[in-house]
Amino acid sequence: MKRCFLYIAISVYLLCLGCSTTGRNTITQTSTIDALLAGLYDGNMTCRKLLKYGDLGIGTFDRLEGEMIVINGTVYQVKADGKVYTPAMDISTPFASVCKFSADKTIALKKGMDFKALEELINKSAPNQNIFCAIRIVGNFAQMKTRSVPAQKMPYPPLTEATKNQPEFHMENVSGTIVGFRCPPYVKGINVPGYHLHFITSDYTRGGHILSFEITDGKCDIDLCNQLFLILPMDKEVFGGIDLSKDRSKELEQVEK
Repeated sequence: MKRCFLYIAISVYLLCLGCSTTGRNTITQTSTIDALLAGLYDGNMTCRKLLKYGDLGIGTFDRLEGEMIVINGTVYQVKADGKVYTPAMDISTPFASVCKFSADKTIALKKGMDFKALEELINKSAPNQNIFCAIRIVGNFAQMKTRSVPAQKMPYPPLTEATKNQPEFHMENVSGTIVGFRCPPYVKGINVPGYHLHFITSDYTRGGHILSFEITDGKCDIDLCNQLFLILPMDKEVFGGIDLSKDRSKELEQVEK
C-alpha cells in the first residue's frame, strides 16, 4: 500500500455541539460522494457552519437543489434555471468541500486551452498526485458549458437518474471564476478523484458545474493541501442505512461528464 502524507481526521457531526475550525492546507468535507451517488440528498450542515471551515469551495444544497460555489467566504447557489442566488445561511448542504484558500503557486493560462490542457498544465506545476489541490482560476472564456441539477423529491432517485435530464447552459465570451479541487486517486468513494470544478461569471449571474470550456486568457492559483477533515452525518437511519461498500466509479463518471 502506498505511503502518503495525508492526515485524515474523521469527525462526528453533532448538531448539539459547537463547531471547531481547521487551519491552512486543510480541506474540510461533509459526507461522501458515494453517499450522494446513492441518493442521500438531505442537508447535514448549514452554510453558516460550512464557512467556519473555509472561504473557497464547491458542493450542492439540500435536496440537491443546484450547484454551490464558495468564493471569498460567500456562498453562491446556481439553480436549475442557470441563475445565481445567495442562499440564506441556515440552508444546508448534503455534500460540500471547502478550504481556507492561500495560493502556493500561480500559473498563466494560454489562449485556446480546454479542460484537458488545463489538467495537464496543473499536473505539471503540481506533480504530487498524492496530495490535494484547491484551484481558483480567474479569466476570460471563449466558451463555457455548465450544468445544474433541480431539487429532488422523495423518494430520492440515485444521482445517475437525477442528472439524466439536467439543464445545461452554454455561455460564450464570458469572464468569471472557476473554483474546485484536484483530489488524489485513493479518495475514491469519499470525494471525486481528479478534477471537480464549478464556475461563476464575474457579474455573479450565471454558472454551474463545469462540463467543458475554452480559455481566452487568465491565471490559475493553486493551494497545495495535505490534510482532509471529513465530517460524517450521525443519522443512523439515513447515513447508517446506505450501502457504501459498492463500487460506484462508473456512476460517478457518468454523473461528472
